[in-house]
Amino acid sequence: MRISLEGKSGGIRVRMRFEQNRGRWLAVRIILGVLAFQGIVIGLWAVLAPHSWYSSFPGFGMHWVAVDGPYNHHLAADVGAFFLALGAVSLYALIRTGVESARAAGIGWTVMALPHLIYHAFHKPAEMGAVSFTLSVIAAAALLALGVALLVVVPRGPRVADPDPIDLRFPRRGE
Repeated sequence: MRISLEGKSGGIRVRMRFEQNRGRWLAVRIILGVLAFQGIVIGLWAVLAPHSWYSSFPGFGMHWVAVDGPYNHHLAADVGAFFLALGAVSLYALIRTGVESARAAGIGWTVMALPHLIYHAFHKPAEMGAVSFTLSVIAAAALLALGVALLVVVPRGPRVADPDPIDLRFPRRGE
């Protein structure tokens, strides 16, 4: 618990903050921020420019999707929509900062990332270099790790609200 005092005219305001699971909530917010950002960025890229996403993802001179089969506009746009949806759920959970919304985001990312990691780990396109392959597996594993981390790190039970502040008034001299 953290107690703060604030001077007011004629008295002080005492505020108590429970700060339950402060470190856990900070970790949850960071994870949700990372997942929301990458889900929205990748999702918008694939939805708005599916051919660019297909031929250039993840960028930085690497091409993880194009080396794995012919371009399919419908599939590329759908993948973007899935990432965009997960990013939106993560953003909602980040804004709401609730146990259930954070868990829902964690479940969504975990369910998506597990088969995604399995695919990447056991399927190396012939045209993909060793560095790109290794990085693609690490990236897929990171998504799974972040999804599972949300399920593990989110505190159990609801947050208890901080009590209302207490205003203490000092008697004035001569009263």
